[in-house]
Amino acid sequence: MFRKRSSLILCGTFLFVTWNAVLVLLLWGRAPPGQLGDGQMDLALLPTSDVVGDVIRMAESFESELEKQKKILSQILSHQSMWKPSNRKGSKVNVPSQPVIPILVIACNRVTVRRCLDKLLQHRPSAELYPIIVSQDCGHANTGEVISSYGNKVTHLKQPDLSDIPVRAEHKKFQGYYKISRHYRWALNQVFRNVSHTSVVIVEDDLEVPALLSKPYIALLPVLKSDPSLWCVSAWNDNGRDGYVDPGKPDLLYRTDFFPGLGWMLLREAWEELEPKWPASFWDDWMRQPEQRRERACIRPEISRTLTFGQQGVSLGQFYDKYLKYIKLNSEFVPFTKLDLSYLRERTYRKNFEKEVYSAPLVTYDEVKQGQLKGSGPFRLQYSSKDSFKVMAKSLGIMDDLKSGVPRTGFRGVVSFFYRGRRIYLAPPPGWTQYDATWS
Repeated sequence: MFRKRSSLILCGTFLFVTWNAVLVLLLWGRAPPGQLGDGQMDLALLPTSDVVGDVIRMAESFESELEKQKKILSQILSHQSMWKPSNRKGSKVNVPSQPVIPILVIACNRVTVRRCLDKLLQHRPSAELYPIIVSQDCGHANTGEVISSYGNKVTHLKQPDLSDIPVRAEHKKFQGYYKISRHYRWALNQVFRNVSHTSVVIVEDDLEVPALLSKPYIALLPVLKSDPSLWCVSAWNDNGRDGYVDPGKPDLLYRTDFFPGLGWMLLREAWEELEPKWPASFWDDWMRQPEQRRERACIRPEISRTLTFGQQGVSLGQFYDKYLKYIKLNSEFVPFTKLDLSYLRERTYRKNFEKEVYSAPLVTYDEVKQGQLKGSGPFRLQYSSKDSFKVMAKSLGIMDDLKSGVPRTGFRGVVSFFYRGRRIYLAPPPGWTQYDATWS
């Protein structure tokens, strides 16, 4: 009898201790006073004299917590294709074999965003590795309906602040540029801070992204991460019109001091540097200033991997009719992930590039323009001033504008392009040291 009574006492003590331990653990897991949504302490799970009621409330709390864990587990399972399990029984799951590179589509009021999204969805190799995030500004209902029609194939974000931005009277006509800059800042914060991605490819809603766009980004991500003299990878060549690129070199990549945009990859580390000083407007020209560039380069292709169809927009189609609509789009597969890209590293590239440029025969503008060059090239055409650069560039059909002294596609002042089937380097004199920011 004594043994039975002792067992009952021990069981009762165990249940009492366990019950209170569970309550303590639950209370520890709750927010402390002053940190709840309504500013009050959560009293739902404090012990009361109603033991049955306490048990019911605890069960309801467990049920709520289990539902949260179920949702988290569901998200993990939905991404299981990113992981490669080992063939050996009982071994641990490995880390993803490839990095996740989200594609951020900046949208506003173009229903033609469908053209951009259709291409992305048609050609991306993996939904898990290349999630598509569409960030929409403007609150344009028809554009929003187009984006929403893709359902869970894309993530549809909506910029919450659609208000006008106070600007100086002379800048009222540039209100659109202010809103674009605000939108970029908000959207990139969603990608890097709210979702914690480590890299992103940014395209706008007027870009057509063809097949195999992802391959250069996959291959160049390690190069970008390991080389502090680089800060972006772009799929765009500003001077990439048909006839101005070598059709036999779809695998050719360059370093450029000019920020290209139009389908570009950025790392989270770079965004953390840029975001605190992000400009109120004209963000792309701001990126081209020496204070932001800090002598870093981007990688760009010989033949563009993106094509813009945005003739109408905030910029009113600047450069579109003369240059952009004639850009040659790459259509040939290049196995970038299998190529040796070490030549793009700063010291190697700079040494080889300068050697090739300044060992090339020096020719005159008339010889180039009139097709009097002898040999297969390459050839060097020299400029000595802002005016001489602009005159020759404009006459030869390449873009002649400069931003903070840097010509489009330029590297150390040199612009590389094809003309009449030969490689031309429009270059400053030997001994070039730095850009002149007044050349703008």
